[in-house]
Amino acid sequence: MKSTIENTVEFVKEKLEGAEAGHDWYHIERVWKLSAKIAATEDCNQEVVALSALLHDIADPKFHNGDETIAPKIAREFLESQQVSEDVIEKVLFIIKNISFKNRGEAPAELPIELKIVQDADRIDAIGAIGIGRTFNFGGFKNNPMYDPEIQPSLNMSKDEYKKSNGTTINHFYEKLLLLKDLMNTKKGKELAQERHDYMLGFLDQFYKEWNVD
Repeated sequence: MKSTIENTVEFVKEKLEGAEAGHDWYHIERVWKLSAKIAATEDCNQEVVALSALLHDIADPKFHNGDETIAPKIAREFLESQQVSEDVIEKVLFIIKNISFKNRGEAPAELPIELKIVQDADRIDAIGAIGIGRTFNFGGFKNNPMYDPEIQPSLNMSKDEYKKSNGTTINHFYEKLLLLKDLMNTKKGKELAQERHDYMLGFLDQFYKEWNVD
């Protein structure tokens, strides 16, 4: 008989078949593995961490006209079908609703350790070489300009402004990616983020050299 985690893996793979490459099953798998690595260094409920990591992008609002109610509904229906306890379901749904970078201003001041872990893992997958690849993939998906020296990064955007933003892919580094290192919640998360952050800085240096044909 398969475990709840095994069933969740199958469910997520099926739901995300054909998804945009930066938010597909492989993104989920990396976040799941990173979450486990961080969770091993913290006192936490590892079932909540695993289920949240697997289900955190089951219906990313950016691909559903900004609707943030779809993911919790799908996750609840699936977890109930697996006879997961209501306590665990509530904790998983809380993480799904509060994990996003754009929602950070709405999240409670005190966050459960399980959310901190999965959030760190999700943010770590948004930076470094993988983060660069995902960022350019999504920029292409939206047909955003790669770079325009005349368009400055838009810092301190509101949630609505961030959701509607169609800035350049390079500006996204300054609007989000380079901010993530200092938003890590856990010691392990901070360690893992530093190397990836430094890699992005090196990439940007090289990008500008090549753009300017130095």
